[in-house]
Amino acid sequence: MTDRFDFAGRTALITGAASGIGAALAADLAGRGAHLILVDINADGLEAVAAPLRADGRTVATFVVDMADADAIEQLAKDVTDAGEPVHLLINNAGIALGGLFEEVDMADFERLLAINLYGVIRMTRAFLPRLRAVEEAHIVNISSIFGIVAPAGQAAYATAKFGVKGFSNALRHELAGSSIGVTTVHPGGVATNIAASAKAPPSASAAEIAAAKRQTQRLLVMPPPEAARLILNGVARRKPRIFVGRDAHTMMWLERLFPTRYWSLMQSMVGARRSGSKASS
Repeated sequence: MTDRFDFAGRTALITGAASGIGAALAADLAGRGAHLILVDINADGLEAVAAPLRADGRTVATFVVDMADADAIEQLAKDVTDAGEPVHLLINNAGIALGGLFEEVDMADFERLLAINLYGVIRMTRAFLPRLRAVEEAHIVNISSIFGIVAPAGQAAYATAKFGVKGFSNALRHELAGSSIGVTTVHPGGVATNIAASAKAPPSASAAEIAAAKRQTQRLLVMPPPEAARLILNGVARRKPRIFVGRDAHTMMWLERLFPTRYWSLMQSMVGARRSGSKASS
């Protein structure tokens, strides 16, 4: 395995490609000369992303797949294989959000999040490992989250999945050491996607509580997806095993490293101090 991963002329498969980081990764990879296989449950969104890239002369295949459906993932791998498409870069990006305290959220919603955010990553990796082994050089990119490093209250489902993605990726990297396949785990901080706006709220939450929670979350999502995509791909090109995206992600990573059992109370204190300072200056 070489020290750098070259995207030009190679084929990248991206899940969750219809919006947000996935769509930005598709556009950036196209600009770097990659061929694309884009996967999402949103057919209209997929075509909206693919059409301008095709108009620019890029090779783009699209597949509508629910990442919670194990049979659909197996069929996707079969369809890609039958089409003779090589896969050099697998980016497991698809994910959903679920807000609310653990006791409040519906168990079916908790399980669906795990099916997409964690088992989707595992199943896609298992299904496409033979395709990745069939090419001269390959790479797997698993999008975790800064909530795969810290675990805030109200994010039990999301943190469970993203911590799982981190652990799975680390073990896989060790297992594939010395092979032609590299593994990168990505921990984005506040990237301005619509994942928070589309997050499902617990049944007990009122409309006012849901709106307030979404407003608070949106204020933290500041990095444009194209900037996140650029940072991710620059790291993958250097075959970095772990990438933190955003200053907030780096800050929380260091807080957890320095104060592994106290970071949550420290984060709450920091937020409270900022709010008090804002009120005093107004």
